[in-house]
Amino acid sequence: MKKPLPLFPASLIGSMPRSKEVLSALRMTRSGRMEPSDFDRLIEAETRKVVRLQEASGIDIVTSGELGRDNYVSFVAGKIGGVRMMSMSDMLEYIDDKKAFEDMLTALDVPAVSIKNAICVGRLQYEGEIVASELRMLKRLTDKPVKITLPGPYLLTRSMWLPNLSGQAYGSKEELGQDVVRILKEEMDNLASIGVDVIQFDEPVLTEVVFTEGKPRSFMCAALSERKDPKEELEFAASLIGQVMAHVDRTQTVASLHVCRGNWSKNESTLLTGPYTPLLELFAKVNPDLLTLEFSTPRAGELSSLLADPRIAAHTALGLGAINPRTDDVETIDSIISKAQEAATYLPVDRIWLNPDCGFATFSNSPVNVLETIAGKIRSLTEAASVLRSKHHEANG
Repeated sequence: MKKPLPLFPASLIGSMPRSKEVLSALRMTRSGRMEPSDFDRLIEAETRKVVRLQEASGIDIVTSGELGRDNYVSFVAGKIGGVRMMSMSDMLEYIDDKKAFEDMLTALDVPAVSIKNAICVGRLQYEGEIVASELRMLKRLTDKPVKITLPGPYLLTRSMWLPNLSGQAYGSKEELGQDVVRILKEEMDNLASIGVDVIQFDEPVLTEVVFTEGKPRSFMCAALSERKDPKEELEFAASLIGQVMAHVDRTQTVASLHVCRGNWSKNESTLLTGPYTPLLELFAKVNPDLLTLEFSTPRAGELSSLLADPRIAAHTALGLGAINPRTDDVETIDSIISKAQEAATYLPVDRIWLNPDCGFATFSNSPVNVLETIAGKIRSLTEAASVLRSKHHEANG
């Protein structure tokens, strides 16, 4: 059975800044200059610090910080057969429209050297685990409920598909997508056997589909593959995500879908803007237990744009993005409480979770914040949760 959680459970989304030692170890491991066992020991020691920070701050569902991952999606290159890590310059050779690709890189407010991508170069093979070892480590380090994060099937398919290279192994992006789903299901079975409280699938590219029509493509890794019109693309995404969500044993594990608008820059003007309205149909179709979404900035639109829809309000829980990972200011407790109380006008309070909008270090060598500020933000989140619990216990008592 699922572990019991308090009202307004607080969790992080995923990534945390890596230390200089970890960044050096990531480079050395990729180049074969560090033994995998030494890398694993370092990552466990550094992850212990991330876990202790969360426990000391009162976080309810603990995450690993993703310290051993190069970025939120490219790390699978070392975990799945038929996939190779490639730099932007490596990929340029296989891009037909090189100018459009270079324009996209110019538009991004992040050094191109920070971006590496896992590209499909052959038939995909499940090689035993993707994040299962991370989950085992996490369970060694804490007795609290734990969340594991995985790139979603649409994100993986879009980001791995480089037609001139991947097309030598698969007849279409759609065919690749079915193999991605198969591999994720095998990994989910592995995670279930270990025991996981929350599985979060990250699908940030959904906003690239609906908010960049007629504008420059600007969504990092997954802006490379061809994109059909938004309606077709969302139907394809829903077909993949729905299969994965249906595979989660909901009696044991919370199935979470995380959608953001990009989290690589502190410059808000480079990031996508728009309410969740174009994604409501997809959300309803894929039926997650928990929608973990950005809501700390005006770019995300009003809560009502999501929660006024009866298909969402009827049974879905909301992971309410109440702190902005990219700002230097620490949110006030009152501002978080106010946002949660607004959500409570649409949802029962036992279906409101609290979290940041996104991770703090989507790309390992390009974090959007520093630990001192992050610690303050986390404390505000958990203190707001504590106040909210007291208020609602009193109201119900």
